[in-house]
Amino acid sequence: MISMLRSLVLGLAVFVLAGCSDEKLSPLGDYARILAFGDSLTAGYGVSSEQSYPSVLAELSGREVINAGISGEETSEGVSRLATLLERESPELLILFEGGNDILRNRNLAQTKSNLAQMIEQARAADIQVMLVGVPQKSLFSSAAPFYAELAEEYDLAYLEGTVAELLREPAYKSDQVHFNAEGYRRLAQAIHDHLQQEGAL
Repeated sequence: MISMLRSLVLGLAVFVLAGCSDEKLSPLGDYARILAFGDSLTAGYGVSSEQSYPSVLAELSGREVINAGISGEETSEGVSRLATLLERESPELLILFEGGNDILRNRNLAQTKSNLAQMIEQARAADIQVMLVGVPQKSLFSSAAPFYAELAEEYDLAYLEGTVAELLREPAYKSDQVHFNAEGYRRLAQAIHDHLQQEGAL
């Protein structure tokens, strides 16, 4: 009986350790800086700065979250902007949430994927962890564009896939067709926070 109990405890310990090994992120320090990089959905278009998702995420996580969102930005512009920010801000984590304007403006999505890959590689070269947020395709009931999942798999990233698409399908969370209201941004921040916890960062 004792032998069986020991085996059970050992098996449980192995299972728990195996589960932990699946986490994509390392724990962030108490004073870690998070760089929230993206376009208008990061900037918080349609609400006050205090209601943007980076501000709410800062409240939830107890970490400094730098809002590096620029409305209207495409990934071709983001590539050059990110390098300077990474060097200046020295974050422990990059939340990469961009590509929506490329999709809306019918840019070449292979190039969009390439631009995002360059941003991921810039962060990796600086030893900065990356979390990727998926942006939906241009249709009402779409999920995230497939190239986000491809990038997440190729780079083994923490990846929040369906949340943005799900929130944008709910009129109660939107200020217009493509932007959130305060409640939408808060729910996005909560989802990001929860995912960071699941992946071991918080």
